[in-house]
Amino acid sequence: MDEVMTMADVAANTQASTTSSASSSLPSNLPLISAFLSFALAQFLKIFTTWYKEKRWDSKRLLDSGGMPSSHSATVSALVVAIGLQEGAGSSAFAVAVVLACIVMYDASGVRLHAGRQAELLNQIVCELPPEHPLSNVRPLRDSLGHTPLQVVAGGILGCIIAFLIRKSN
Repeated sequence: MDEVMTMADVAANTQASTTSSASSSLPSNLPLISAFLSFALAQFLKIFTTWYKEKRWDSKRLLDSGGMPSSHSATVSALVVAIGLQEGAGSSAFAVAVVLACIVMYDASGVRLHAGRQAELLNQIVCELPPEHPLSNVRPLRDSLGHTPLQVVAGGILGCIIAFLIRKSN
């Protein structure tokens, strides 16, 4: 027997395919969403940790590096956990993410921290120069570059929590 499709059948099929394509167009890359959300939340939290430490609101902390918690650590740890949950700890993507996270976290608490401390010292030296010295009017170096180990660990924990929560919500 030949099957006859009515206009109602065609409309129902069209609506079903439109609904399924709309839901698939929503972002579904959980590692990417976890990483970006962790970065944004860590940057947002810096406003409050700055207020707690210095008793002043500083909206510039939304864009600055350094401070509590480490947004770099939050980002890479969320990426590692989300990839591990999605693809398993034996995947190549997980291995690459772990190596990347180790490098970023080491750099944040090592090289960048010490570069920030050197910038602080250089700024102090420049401030003590006599006014006629050619370097006495140079713009100060940014000294909030790196993170203490506690800030790195806090960022890492934040990233792990965000990745778990996003995975659980899906």
